[in-house]
Amino acid sequence: MERTFRIGPIRPPSEAESLLLQVTNGCTWNKCKFCQLYRHTKFKAYSADSIKADIDNMVYQAQKVEKYRNSNGTWDIDGLNRALMEGTDEERQCLYMMANWIIDGAENVFLQDGNTTALSSGRLTDVLIYLRQAFPTIKRITSYGRAENLAKVSPEEFAELKAAGLDRIHSGFESGSDAVLKKINKGVTQQEEITAGKNVKAGGIELSIYFMPGIGGYELSEDNALGTAHVVNEVDPDFLRIRTAAVKPGTELYDDFMSGSFTLCSDDEKLLELRTVIDKAKGVDTRLVSDHIINLLQDVEGSLKNEKDKMLDIIDQYLAMPDKDRRMYQAARRMVRVSKPADMSRLSAEELHRLEIMAESVIDPYEWEVKMNSLISRYI
Repeated sequence: MERTFRIGPIRPPSEAESLLLQVTNGCTWNKCKFCQLYRHTKFKAYSADSIKADIDNMVYQAQKVEKYRNSNGTWDIDGLNRALMEGTDEERQCLYMMANWIIDGAENVFLQDGNTTALSSGRLTDVLIYLRQAFPTIKRITSYGRAENLAKVSPEEFAELKAAGLDRIHSGFESGSDAVLKKINKGVTQQEEITAGKNVKAGGIELSIYFMPGIGGYELSEDNALGTAHVVNEVDPDFLRIRTAAVKPGTELYDDFMSGSFTLCSDDEKLLELRTVIDKAKGVDTRLVSDHIINLLQDVEGSLKNEKDKMLDIIDQYLAMPDKDRRMYQAARRMVRVSKPADMSRLSAEELHRLEIMAESVIDPYEWEVKMNSLISRYI
């Protein structure tokens, strides 16, 4: 009998070291124009008993791992590696995840998939308590949640989830503009985002929301920035995570792009959107986080309360660069050679020459943006 547990397809970069516990499968909405991740997956919320059975199997796998912990706290890595070569592919995958998690401290858990708060609060509370009892070392449990669903949960229910052990919720707001949200078929309104955010915060749970500069296209670029700034000011989330928009082949948004009904923003226009959000954030204690390779300037992050000037200065220094230099940096960044303009000095003369040729070979500015979009979309 296999003692395995389900593992979903996605988690935030900040949960890279977390144990993954799948409590739902797919997404309740599954109609966003920019996303194809769950398009062919029917949403399912697992029963509490089914999730608890997975937790029991996690405990079983954890006990297997613990056999390779030496009395002095070190690990018998050779023995563990031999164990990882036994059993089915699924058994090895589960044991590998558990081994990494335990060796790393067994502290954080992420609940999958795209909208785990679609579970009734009572069922999720039951699961959270069971999970905490199974692994007393846990310090943080995090989940995804759609604003549409979060807005229907009262602050009192969130407080109950917090007491049971849910510490943080990630929610892909993407934009705070109703016009943009409609254009990308997000299935949520600005007011629902505000209600959701306020309820989560009132319940004592940390809130991490996502903003996608450029997701409204050139036509709605200003709306995207101003609407998002308004939501941030209303909600005061703990984290604002940046996910620069890219139009990926196979999505409805890509079809809109090909038909001409969606015009790509340039890298600079996306950065100006981000600048607007930072500049207009007033009185919030939010930390802006740039933890994804698709973001142009990786070091634009910090406190919107105490480090605004630093972040705005980084953006302004980049925007003041000559056009060719900005293009060369964009290309180098999209090929994962650099994370900030200062890194360009580390590239060889040969690499810089190739980037210069690339930057000068495309005359049409929009053709350049299409080229950059093609490079970015490889990472989403």
